Amino acid sequence: QVHLVESGGGSVQAGDSLRLSCVLSGFPISPAYMAWFRQAPGEEREGVASIGSDGATNYADSVKGRFFISKDNGKNTLYLQMNGLKPEDTAIYHCAARRGSALYGAEFRNPTYYLNWGQGTQVTVSS
Repeated sequence: QVHLVESGGGSVQAGDSLRLSCVLSGFPISPAYMAWFRQAPGEEREGVASIGSDGATNYADSVKGRFFISKDNGKNTLYLQMNGLKPEDTAIYHCAARRGSALYGAEFRNPTYYLNWGQGTQVTVSS
C-alpha cells in the first residue's frame, strides 16, 4: 500500500525558512516523478516544484529562487526547502507522486498527472 506522509510545516514570520519532508512507503522514490503542491483556502491546488528521476527540477515562477526541491533516494524522502517565506505562501502543502513518464515545463503543475498524494502539512506565514 502506498503512503506519502508530510511533515515540517508550522507558523513562522515573513522572511523565515522551513523545510518540509515527505516520506514515501510502498514504492521507491528513485524512479518516480515527484512534486509539491499547495492549496490556500478558497483557491485551487497549485503546483510549486517538481523533481524527476534524473534530478531535473521545475518551479513555479512565484517561488523561483526561494524554494528548492530535493530528494534522498536512500531515505525514500522528498524535501522542500522554503526560504524568504511570504504571507502569500500560506497554504496546506502536499507532496504528490507520479509513476509514469516525466513531465516537462508547466505540465508538472497539473494535479491530474499524479496518482498518489499525502494528507498535507500546514504552513502559515505572518507579516
